Amino acid sequence: MDTNILDHLKRLHTSEIDARNGYEEALDDAEGKGLTPLFRDMIALHHNNIEELAGELSRQGERPDGSGSFLSTVHRTIINLRSLFNGLDDSVLPGLIDGEKRNVEKYDEALAAASASPIAAALAAQRDNIQQKIALMETRKAAVETAS
Repeated sequence: MDTNILDHLKRLHTSEIDARNGYEEALDDAEGKGLTPLFRDMIALHHNNIEELAGELSRQGERPDGSGSFLSTVHRTIINLRSLFNGLDDSVLPGLIDGEKRNVEKYDEALAAASASPIAAALAAQRDNIQQKIALMETRKAAVETAS
């Protein structure tokens, strides 16, 4: 596999770990209230993406790094502060949506590099799943704004 594609897969893998770690922190801080079901869904989505990307990296002879990046720490800190001052209610949706849109941009870049590769279909499916969750979050955000 092309090293450019491998680099994109590694970046996606790390990004997915960072996202999952942030949602895990949010789930812990939510204490069963607020957006707990959404946090669980997003953890499952990102975990599945991590596993699939790690499998592909392993098949290519790479050793997936399961630690994430510095952004995992940043996500945890932001979630802790939001939880402490405002709670983890619908007011966090804009930040979640923005973060997931950045993830989609990373998938777009990877898909551009891997368009002729067999991994492209899996990447497109992961991207589409994230897009669906963004749409659900945007719908919820709009409903909250309408109700206000």
